[in-house]
Amino acid sequence: MNRPRITESSVPKIDYTANKNVARLNWMITELSREGRIAEARRVFDEMPDLEVITWTTMISGYIKCGMIREARKLFDRVDANKNVVTWTAMVSGYIRIDCIFEAEKLFNEMPHKNVVSWNTMIDGYVRNGRIDSALSLFEKMPERNTVSWNTIIMGLAQCGRIEEAWRLFDRMPERDVISWTVMITGLSKNGKIDEARMLFDKMLVRNVVSWNAMIMGYAQNSRLEEAFDLFQRMPERDVPSWNVMITGFIQNGDLQRARKLFNEMPRKNVISWTTMITGYVQDGQSEEALRIFSRMQVASGIKPNQGTFVNVLGACSNLAGLGEGQQIHQTISKTIYHDTPFVVSALINMYSKCGELGTARKMFDDGLTSQRDLVSWNGMIAAYAHHGCGKEAICLFKEMRNLGFKPNDVTYVGLLSACSHAGFVEEGLKYFDELVRDRSVQVKDDHYACLVDLCGRAGRLEEAFNFIEKLPTKPSSACVWGALLAGCNVHGDANIGKLAAKELLEVEPENAGTYLSLANMYALSGKWREAAKVRLKMKDKGLKKQPGCSWIEVGNGVNVFVVGDKSHHQSKIIYSLLQDLHAKMKKAGYVPNDNLSDLLYIVKYGD
Repeated sequence: MNRPRITESSVPKIDYTANKNVARLNWMITELSREGRIAEARRVFDEMPDLEVITWTTMISGYIKCGMIREARKLFDRVDANKNVVTWTAMVSGYIRIDCIFEAEKLFNEMPHKNVVSWNTMIDGYVRNGRIDSALSLFEKMPERNTVSWNTIIMGLAQCGRIEEAWRLFDRMPERDVISWTVMITGLSKNGKIDEARMLFDKMLVRNVVSWNAMIMGYAQNSRLEEAFDLFQRMPERDVPSWNVMITGFIQNGDLQRARKLFNEMPRKNVISWTTMITGYVQDGQSEEALRIFSRMQVASGIKPNQGTFVNVLGACSNLAGLGEGQQIHQTISKTIYHDTPFVVSALINMYSKCGELGTARKMFDDGLTSQRDLVSWNGMIAAYAHHGCGKEAICLFKEMRNLGFKPNDVTYVGLLSACSHAGFVEEGLKYFDELVRDRSVQVKDDHYACLVDLCGRAGRLEEAFNFIEKLPTKPSSACVWGALLAGCNVHGDANIGKLAAKELLEVEPENAGTYLSLANMYALSGKWREAAKVRLKMKDKGLKKQPGCSWIEVGNGVNVFVVGDKSHHQSKIIYSLLQDLHAKMKKAGYVPNDNLSDLLYIVKYGD
């Protein structure tokens, strides 16, 4: 729906003495705030002679919507402020929106009067911040509850895996609406109880399109794609989210081809449809296709990109080291409301960093901080320094961040530990890892363990790294930890520990050709030819082949892609001739190639 836009001239030319204009002035404050013209909204507010409670609430809400919580609080705390329960609830909601749950809690406890919306707002705040026990305690204290209260607490319990408690509350509900059923179906699906979710879905007397979408998403999340698609085809009516859910399901389960087919068949697409498809190609390593879809989106559809679109296409540029494309997208972003949002700024920092423009990345970071300080941007810049091996700079930035009052999260520590690893700062890395473990507010994840193992592995402290993994309270759930150890063993030629790491890796990823190759190369480097040959033969028997090496270079307006052994490039003869000359010069300069691999291939082919 097109809203009437407030012009510059319409703001001051109003008869403020007419009571009939109060409603219009309140509307004007709302619209100006929505458009980001908060200073003009405040001018209207300040010039009004009689400020009713609804006007105070509207102005405070305007500040909150513009992310200006301090200004909202200043207005809220004024001695002449005209407040009611709606004003108080708006302020509590504002703190929740920016994850200031303690301030929200304090204000909620100070409220002179509360209604059911106030209670629901605070419960929702606890749920959003993972404080489910606090939410449950508040729910039990409520003097009166409505369906929203029940739905919120059931959703919170389901989200944190307490599905049995959620189920018991669902059974206790005095009355349920379609949202109640849908929340429970979603919760059961996310907790792996997909058959129970389907039973509940079948019991629903009234279903809407959201219920169908929730059930389809549940099947997709549990890798039961055919049942999801069967339900999708049986839907009495589909909306755009229905198509988006099914496309997302195919992408999440690695079926990009069917996702694209469905995408092409969509009668109508929205920005989420396009962004989902772009994300799928980026995650699949097909960044060129992601950029092609982005171009199509802009030209063919006329749909404007959102924050998620920009973050993902910048990710595609980062993967391709496509500085030119990245700069063009940056120009597009600069004309939108997303130019200074933390996630977009962080994606720009990452793109410039991956394209070798570390100075530009730092400038983006510094410019971003002048208007908005956010942890996402700090994390992005620390990660950029880590990528370039600038350990000192990363550590300095980390210290500066903390001095300014920013609390590091799990992503911060991944960047910091990675920077220490790439720069060879072993003791510093160990110190920061110890600090992370002692910080109970940050969850230690496999990525952190992998960084520590990589840190020790690069320094040749392989036994120490192996012992560290063995002493972990729970076995790593992802391949990254053992992969980091195997990489260290490969660098230092330690076949004994490498064999143990490879064994663990192959349990998680049995068809990973790279693991077999790393193990074979380690055996070759240590002169264990027979063992190396056995590994290669095992690869051959399994039909495993490593994906050929690929590189690309941007020349003019085109990207030239080169694959190992490929001669399809129109200048391949000249390129290979130059490569031979380069090899000759390298030998003349004293470079001696490692012949282990050729010896190994001979053994694999001909035996002893």
